Amino acid sequence: MKKQLVFATNNQHKLEEVRHILQDKYEILSLKDIHCEEDIPETADTLEGNALLKAQYVKNNYGYDCFSDDTGLEVYVLNNAPGVYSARYAGDTKSSEDNMRKLLNELKDKKDRSARFRTVIALLEGDSSYLFEGIVEGEIIQEKRGTTGFGYDPIFVPDGYSETFSELGSDIKNKISHRAEAVKKLKNFLHEKI
Repeated sequence: MKKQLVFATNNQHKLEEVRHILQDKYEILSLKDIHCEEDIPETADTLEGNALLKAQYVKNNYGYDCFSDDTGLEVYVLNNAPGVYSARYAGDTKSSEDNMRKLLNELKDKKDRSARFRTVIALLEGDSSYLFEGIVEGEIIQEKRGTTGFGYDPIFVPDGYSETFSELGSDIKNKISHRAEAVKKLKNFLHEKI
């Protein structure tokens, strides 16, 4: 029987990515699967802090070993904004369209459009906590391209590619993305323990 581990998310895109990577050894449960309906507050000012807050909430209130992630798009010329505020950059509605529009507007006169996606995963297992980081460097293009993915995927081109994350599709993105890198580190850590 596979070990159960909660991924503290209701984001179906993230859940599918992570289940695909960890499916061989673990049954990955979502917040919905454990009947956690609360909107877990993300009040920390770092990705690490938010990831730990979410995982700790599940561990404290539901008793499951848990991992959680927080991801930010960091644009160097904007002092790493939107960063920890990536999901709500244009307001609390968390609209990807509005977030992209705001970012493209802020970059319209900038020559340097280099950026990175950074994911931090916090794992709480037993009495211990662990952090795993994944980073993918790239740049923000001037207009949206592609139809797959979510968030800022249509305007981010990873280094070494000419297509956006949206154009590359989930198979390639799941191999090279910031989340994939962090999840691979998590997977390697978990597999060493089995």
